[in-house]
Amino acid sequence: MAKGKATVFFCQDCGYESSKWMGQCPGCGGGNTFVEEVIDKSAPAKVRKEAAKAEVVKIADIKTGREERLTTGLKELDRVLGGGIVKGSLVLVGGDPGIGKSTLLLQVCRNLSMQKTDVLYISGEESLQQIKIRAERIGEFGDTLSLLCETNLDTIKEVISRTKPEIVVIDSIQTMYNENITSAPGSVSQVREATGVLMQIAKGLGISIFIVGHVTKEGVVAGPRVLEHMVDTVLYFEGDRHAAYRILRGVKNRFGSTNEIGVFEMCNEGLREVENPSEYMLSGKPEGASGSVVACSMEGTRPILLEIQALVCHSNFGMPRRTAAGTDYNRVNLLMAVLEKRLGLSLSSCDAYVNIAGGIRMNEPAIDLGIVLAIVSSYKDVPIDEKTICFGEVGLSGEVRAVSMTAQRVQEAEKLGFTTCILPEVCKAGLKKNSNINVVGVSNVQDAIRYILSKEK
Repeated sequence: MAKGKATVFFCQDCGYESSKWMGQCPGCGGGNTFVEEVIDKSAPAKVRKEAAKAEVVKIADIKTGREERLTTGLKELDRVLGGGIVKGSLVLVGGDPGIGKSTLLLQVCRNLSMQKTDVLYISGEESLQQIKIRAERIGEFGDTLSLLCETNLDTIKEVISRTKPEIVVIDSIQTMYNENITSAPGSVSQVREATGVLMQIAKGLGISIFIVGHVTKEGVVAGPRVLEHMVDTVLYFEGDRHAAYRILRGVKNRFGSTNEIGVFEMCNEGLREVENPSEYMLSGKPEGASGSVVACSMEGTRPILLEIQALVCHSNFGMPRRTAAGTDYNRVNLLMAVLEKRLGLSLSSCDAYVNIAGGIRMNEPAIDLGIVLAIVSSYKDVPIDEKTICFGEVGLSGEVRAVSMTAQRVQEAEKLGFTTCILPEVCKAGLKKNSNINVVGVSNVQDAIRYILSKEK
């Protein structure tokens, strides 16, 4: 082995370094995650030279102002980013193959180029002709968008330093490589080094950089976990690639909320924004069918109304089947146990299928009451009024507990034409009186079910 180089083992999940291979990572507890790589340890002299020039600054001497933001032309993306692109920020966009990551960023490049913003799109996966074909399908582009097909990190750094664009898109980080590192592109060392270089460019030159990251079969960004810690913002593009809708979710954001989502619809011309997700999710809701109820969930500051469907039928086998699509399977089993214990419903011999229509996934506790009412409605074969909405967390004693942002949920329900809202009794006191919607407060699931059954008589 060359002088100054050594073999070390890295954890692919958290980046933990070890001199020998281990079956379980001491850092994150992952199993069989260590990979062998060769690193260059001949750089301490350079590090000491740079450290001698470093200066400390007192916090009182640092002047700050409101961060500069650049709108992307997509309101849903601006919402998730916290109001727009922050100058000098490093944003990671992850998602399944074919979900629309490159299409989304190419649309952002189109909107920015029409605003006369200098944008550099760097692709390590497609040729210039392939990008041009995809761009023609999206629409007309401005003359400030430049393309570069390159995977060498040193070349990319030189081009960015020479052209100094305002926005840079890297598609994707797993294809970038540094010649000084002997491991293959996409490895722990290469991804970490590439991200470190891009972070220095973003902070040093004040250039906003978007990074596309591939995800593993578990749904997390491929490469070391330290990748997500280094960047300023982490966005996940979710959804079934065979379905029309896509959800952009922020899981980390140093410049905004981490609970916001953006909803898009995949069309022939690219991604179209869905400004009213509630209306979109409720389209096609059946009328007069049992086992269907509308619940309200909060994503950041946005209330989203969704249809919860349940199908309960007697099982012909010794072990009943339970299926949950769009919500937590264990949570559904817990709520069915509460119904069997507190209401005496014989659900242990029934198959139960719970689905959130539209393919969206929600795990907020506020949809507990909706799941309970949908199960009871299907079990008793009693339909729930189409103009009734509900939300509330259900405890193990059958009590309906309070949830946050009650006023916003009720306001959204009223805006979409709902006439009755079933919510926790403790939340009713904080609401302003409104004659347009009937607010029903319940303290336990018995009260909610009693009200639903009485409305149908």
